Amino acid sequence: MSTSNIERVLHYIDGQFVEGLAGKSFTNISPFNNQPINEVAEGFKEDIDRAVQAARRAFDEGPWRTMSVEKRLGYIIRIAELIEANAEELSYLESLDTGLPVSQTKKQAARAAENFRFYAEMVKSRMIGEAYQVDQSFINYTIHKPVGVAGLITPWNAPFMLETWKVAPALATGNTCILKPAEWSPLTANKLAHIIDEAGLPSGVFNIVHGFGETAGASLVAHPDVQLISFTGETTTGSEIIKNSADTLKRCSMELGGKSPAIVFEDADIESALDAIVWGIFSFNGERCTANSRLFLHESIHDTFVDALKERVANIVVGDPMEKETEVGPLIHRKHWENVMNYIAIAQTEGAGVVSGYIPEAYKEGNYVAPTLLLGCTNDMRVAREEIFGPVMAVMKFTTEEEVLCMANDSKYGLAAYIWTRDIKRGHRMAQGIESGMVWLNSQNVRDLRIPFGGSKSSGIGREGGHYSFEFYTETQVVHVATGDHHIPQFGKKPRTGAKEQTYGPV
Repeated sequence: MSTSNIERVLHYIDGQFVEGLAGKSFTNISPFNNQPINEVAEGFKEDIDRAVQAARRAFDEGPWRTMSVEKRLGYIIRIAELIEANAEELSYLESLDTGLPVSQTKKQAARAAENFRFYAEMVKSRMIGEAYQVDQSFINYTIHKPVGVAGLITPWNAPFMLETWKVAPALATGNTCILKPAEWSPLTANKLAHIIDEAGLPSGVFNIVHGFGETAGASLVAHPDVQLISFTGETTTGSEIIKNSADTLKRCSMELGGKSPAIVFEDADIESALDAIVWGIFSFNGERCTANSRLFLHESIHDTFVDALKERVANIVVGDPMEKETEVGPLIHRKHWENVMNYIAIAQTEGAGVVSGYIPEAYKEGNYVAPTLLLGCTNDMRVAREEIFGPVMAVMKFTTEEEVLCMANDSKYGLAAYIWTRDIKRGHRMAQGIESGMVWLNSQNVRDLRIPFGGSKSSGIGREGGHYSFEFYTETQVVHVATGDHHIPQFGKKPRTGAKEQTYGPV
């Protein structure tokens, strides 16, 4: 994979591609061979200040929030068209930067364009208010108004799709924004800036500052002129963001970690369940928050299902993410590789059986982790409780519905869950009993853009997606209108006998 044509990445602030004020940069590293891809301008507090000032100006003084909805949504559609026109390059850059197989990043580029088209339509059709008539005297109605400046902090797994997942509703509803992408995956964020620049949005409406969470990210969260923080990432970081945003009373949306259970009952469609579970943990190199990283198998099917899993793991194609046949590529960064490999070592010390696939010798320099099963796990093991975020699945056995529901809920996380059974009554009981924001019943992880996305417990706060995003990205204002004569209390209208004017202090 040649990286000779990859340019230096700059910040995009107030409609210009600029270096950081400190003049510093960091190196973007290839997950395929751990060699440099390019240099990226590093942002600090002063760069965040500059971007926030631009966004604030564009919101308070610029035309973005005051222009007609039709005109604003015309820009949103134009962004979608440009994403589609650049889909090939976007897919390549995403794979180059993250190690995700290009067969998967192509679908992400298409979904990113769909995000913009979807929110253009949603603002027209679903960003509606309510009206309440009170006899013949009043009518009360609600409207949605943009909140102001949004700080958007995105992760390195499926970065481009997740960036557009936040940028699209923020802009479509009339806010301005600053995007702080993950430092490990800057390339498609930079391409998004070029696309938005070509779309011709007014200066300052969209800005990007590259950098690290401890500096650029923290400065964005603490900035008093930022009203919204939407964050997708690790739970500990999300907790820190909420603490640091409290002083300025920011509205926060948190999409955090997961340790999602997949439960397969004895009456399940075994082949479909097998397909969905293998895809659910090993697609995206296992680096997905909704991955079914805990598998619970009914004791009567446990052994046969595990045998089928072993066969699938042995056949998964690990290799060059640019090859269309590749199913699992390298993890994003060496530090993350070390973390995942450490969990596999922990599994062995905890007594789990480790079954891994095959990594060809040619890829040993990259951050490859072979698809891995951790067999014979119990729910109290670290590998069954902590988010590994790689192609590693802990497998456990259960006997009764009550037992597995208790095991599934015995987790600090509550993002997703997957249930496989032909007993539809049991399926609904389980779905409603599981403590998670989302449940898939006899289905793999597919999601309609109209439904809310988010988790419970340590997996997040709030919901984004569909019209639910309006609750976060807009302020609901109530307008009370008198439509007829009505009684108004008349304090002080009648003179009081013997009353004397009383004064306080010098007049």
